[in-house]
Amino acid sequence: MSTDLAYSILRQLGREKRGDDRLTITGRDDPVFVTPWRIGNAGSAALGAIGLAVSDLWRLRTGAPQTVSVDSHAAAASLRSNTYVLRDGQKPVSWDPLTGHYPTRDGRHMFIHTNHPHHRAGALRIAGAKGETREALAEAVAGWEGLAIEEAIAAGGCVGGLTRSREEWNAHPHGIAVAKLPLIDIVKIGDAPAEPLPKGDRPLAGVRAFDLTRVLAGPTSGRILAENGADVLHVAAPHLPYQSELLMDTGHGKRCAWIDLTTPAGVETMKVLLKEADIFTQGYRPGTLAGRGFSPEAVAALRPGIVCVSLCAYGHEGPWASRRGFDSIVQNVTGLAATQSSLDKPRNMPVQALDYIAGYLGALGAMVALARRVEQGGSWLVRVSLVQVAHWLASLGTVDATKGVAELPENELLPLLTESPGPFGRLRHLKPVVQLGTTPAYFAKPAEPLGSSPARWT
Repeated sequence: MSTDLAYSILRQLGREKRGDDRLTITGRDDPVFVTPWRIGNAGSAALGAIGLAVSDLWRLRTGAPQTVSVDSHAAAASLRSNTYVLRDGQKPVSWDPLTGHYPTRDGRHMFIHTNHPHHRAGALRIAGAKGETREALAEAVAGWEGLAIEEAIAAGGCVGGLTRSREEWNAHPHGIAVAKLPLIDIVKIGDAPAEPLPKGDRPLAGVRAFDLTRVLAGPTSGRILAENGADVLHVAAPHLPYQSELLMDTGHGKRCAWIDLTTPAGVETMKVLLKEADIFTQGYRPGTLAGRGFSPEAVAALRPGIVCVSLCAYGHEGPWASRRGFDSIVQNVTGLAATQSSLDKPRNMPVQALDYIAGYLGALGAMVALARRVEQGGSWLVRVSLVQVAHWLASLGTVDATKGVAELPENELLPLLTESPGPFGRLRHLKPVVQLGTTPAYFAKPAEPLGSSPARWT
């Protein structure tokens, strides 16, 4: 199933199966973990498609493809890879204790995300909590109708979502709009001459990727590019909230720099860097960066031939396109959390499949677009969202969750892990999952804290 799924993803991007493809997906079928959703198949398919895209780039460099193999259990584990990170033997804290489900007055459940300080403060204020504890927030939410607090949280620029059934979501105006979208698409946004890949001994050697993303999906996309040789510059601003502990999962192989787009100097620095970039990945809501002069079309005019990757929560069409969201929220509004348990006692999946798979697809789209640039030229826009991944995952159907395991046996898990000493200390983390026959994926440098490197290309 996973191999066919990998090719179905590539087919959406115009890449048909080739006679010299050598893709193997091994391991047992779903369920891997305790979830009815086919996360092993989905993760394996996305990673298998990535492997074939890497092979295609290698073919463009050398004329020869590579063998590609993916283990389904490793792929499933990769969908919660941040949970395997240890820093000097200790597990970093990445969830605020107020994040979670809250019953409403009408018997619904509202999932509120409070991991960023301003979202936490806003949720407490909007709900009318008389304190800053989970109990105070629960008491406040219990006085609201479900749909009312969902709208209030969204209108207040905070992040939350009402738990729905699959049927309710499919009838929702945004659910209907997203159902018309493909899982991933690539759109030509400008003309540019064909451009060969830079010289180098890795599939993405010499490729410069500007990574303006946060949390998991976007940074995961950049990590995939880095493990195949790209020069990835991960950019953040000192005044913006960032769960720095997530860099211990997604920051391997990258350099991290500060750029403040609220200043003219920051805007000019970004323009200079983008003029020399090959890939520009951003994880903001549709239209957000356009207001600062960095719409995909403006970036393509600045650097003809660039590949722009847009990753967002709710997609580029529909009434919720500009709404803030995270994996946990999208799981709830689309019915994945209700199916994981029930509407009365919703539970999120034991993996953040939407984040990681969206990140994988962003990297996949970037590589397919690079291949197009080599063969036909042009500037390209890749679009992926968490909600489109949710729809795709749901379309794969369900399995008996009780046959899954809470964790992989130690003899399976330990070979998937490695240790990297660096600026964060000694990090234990997952190795790259995609196995390539000629150019094995690896991280050329350890993860580093935000702002550790200058804002320039190597």
